[in-house]
Amino acid sequence: MTVALAVTLLLSVVIGLSLGLLGGGGSILTVPILTYVAGLQPREAIAASLFVVGATSAFGAVSHARKGRVQWRTGLIFGAAGMVGAFGGGLLGGRIPGTILMIAFALMMVATSLAMIRGRKNRAAEAHEGELPVGKVVLEGLVVGLVTGLVGAGGGFLVVPALALLGGLSMPVAVGTSLVVIAMKSFAGLGGYLTSVSLDWALVGGVTAAAILGSLVGTRLAGRIPEAALRKGFGVFVLVMGVFVLVQELPGPAGPAVGIAAAALAVAAAVCRFAVPKCPLRREPAPAGAAG
Repeated sequence: MTVALAVTLLLSVVIGLSLGLLGGGGSILTVPILTYVAGLQPREAIAASLFVVGATSAFGAVSHARKGRVQWRTGLIFGAAGMVGAFGGGLLGGRIPGTILMIAFALMMVATSLAMIRGRKNRAAEAHEGELPVGKVVLEGLVVGLVTGLVGAGGGFLVVPALALLGGLSMPVAVGTSLVVIAMKSFAGLGGYLTSVSLDWALVGGVTAAAILGSLVGTRLAGRIPEAALRKGFGVFVLVMGVFVLVQELPGPAGPAVGIAAAALAVAAAVCRFAVPKCPLRREPAPAGAAG
């Protein structure tokens, strides 16, 4: 076993931990790991990530379902619509240059991370486990599925916000439901990619097995961490990974410039958040029962 393969398998455990704990983040980790550690080309890495994340999500969804943290009707409708979009995205993604796919991947990560960190405005809406309107679920599923199939991302880190921020589901239910959606969309997107990409199935199988092992730990921890901390921590993690990919993929001096700008903004945000009383990054505590 080579050092690169050993490191890839070790990091793959973290993929499963992320999926089991957060209901997302799997493709955010899988694509960079397979690209920068295992040495796959971007299109192959994206296709492989769809299988790894799909299989691991399906495994994790079973554990969440046993604990009543899956909203089946919403998840299946969202997932079915997502499969249509994901297959089309996979067909298209297999014919787009890898660098463009990776930059699109990173930009989507950054945009969604900011939504997760900010959260919903404090309004009267409450977290609930009720069903979402079918039309809204189908539309969101198609859009998120297209992104998932196209860049191998946008699984949990788009589904969880869609369910938690827009749909009003509590974070534990959004996490469990998102795993069902991710599994359905990932396999559909993989089908689209396999029309133009071939995979090293031995490597993919090893990464998948390690990720499933990590998901066992993540699923046990889910629901034991405060909802607001879980959402914001997830958002910060996605933001850091998005900036990292941009720094790696943007041509010439653009990459380092993005890294420097991101570091400066992070310092400014920290100073504002903790040292400026009226900083817009501060948010008044939500009323009792309000969604976080």
